Order: sequence, then C-alpha cells, then structure tokens
Amino acid sequence: METLLKTFSIGSVCLITILLMIRFIRQLVRKEIRPALAMWVMFSIAVIMNIVTYLHSGNFGLLDNIMGAVDVIYVLTITIAIVIWGDHSTKINRFDLFCLILAALIAVFWIFTQKHVLSNIFIQSVLVLAYLPVVKRLITTRENSESFLIWTGMMIAPALSLLSSKGILATIYSVRAIICIALLLSLMAWVEVRGNGAGLNKKTGEVSVGKK
Repeated sequence: METLLKTFSIGSVCLITILLMIRFIRQLVRKEIRPALAMWVMFSIAVIMNIVTYLHSGNFGLLDNIMGAVDVIYVLTITIAIVIWGDHSTKINRFDLFCLILAALIAVFWIFTQKHVLSNIFIQSVLVLAYLPVVKRLITTRENSESFLIWTGMMIAPALSLLSSKGILATIYSVRAIICIALLLSLMAWVEVRGNGAGLNKKTGEVSVGKK
C-alpha cells in the first residue's frame, strides 16, 4: 500500500507539473504574459538550493522530495523559455533585484558554512517573499488577472507530494507552498467578489510569480 501511494504521489505530481509547464510556455509564446527574467533566475537559484540542501541534510534521494525535484526542472525550463521567447524589454525592478541578491547570499552562506537545514529554511523564506508582487497587485488594482485553474493545480501538486515526502524539510517545502497558494486563492476570490465582480481574468501583460 505504501509503495502504491508513493507511486501515485510521484506520478501525479510529475503529470500536473508537466501540464502547468506546457500551459505557461504556450502563454509565453503567444505573448499573453510577460514574466520578468530576473525573478525566474532567482527562482532557479532558490529551487536548486532547496534540493541541494535537502539532499545534504540526511540520507535522502530526489524521489523523497518529489515536489522540490520537479520544481527544479519546471523552473529551469521556464527560465530558458523566457530567454528564448520572453519579452526582453521587461525591466528588473527593485524587488526582483532584492530577491536575486538575497538568494545569491544564501547560496554563498551555504557554501561556506555547510549549514544545510538553516540554509534551506532561509530559501523557504525567499520563496514566501516571492508571492508579494502578486498580492500587492491584487490589493492595489482590485482586479484578478490570475488563473484559478493554474493556481489550484499548483496547490494540488504539493499536497499530493506529501504522500511520498521524507524528512522535515520536504514536508516544510510542500506545506509552505500549500499555505501560500491557499492564501493567494482566497485573496483572488475576495478580489473577484469585492472588486469589480467576476470575469476579470484579463491579460494585463503582467505575470504571476508562480512556483512555490
């Protein structure tokens, strides 16, 4: 039974992530979204640091933290796609630069101290901060330009990954994503009700920060 649950967990997480990745790239190619390259570079550093510190924190393999493992593939693929098809006129804002520098400093901290657990927790904090631009835009504009379908899929994936996760850091990674996305979905729903009503999923040219 345990093996069956683990297989289901790994397979479903991989499938959901692939579908989300295809949809993202499709929107990117069609110029429906304009993601900031700097932010996704920061994500790349963060998810790589997350899985590296996780693997060094104990006797774990990639499948023991399937959400963290597939996020590396997802984020790196999206980053490369932005380089190829993205709008290179998108400017780096102060928040992008702040998160990028913070992620880089955590990487340097880990290299010199080898404090795997502490570095991993720091990375989790950066990934929480990454939601702030979307939250700010929703509150400021009172318009929801985010997809309930995509964000719901991004919340289901880490929930399913808990069936196969091993170790406290893998659990923290998935639970952090679930809580952050659940709060974001609640805010999106609130904006739909209290803002200008339903049907406001417009193509604003802005991108959600979207991973985890």
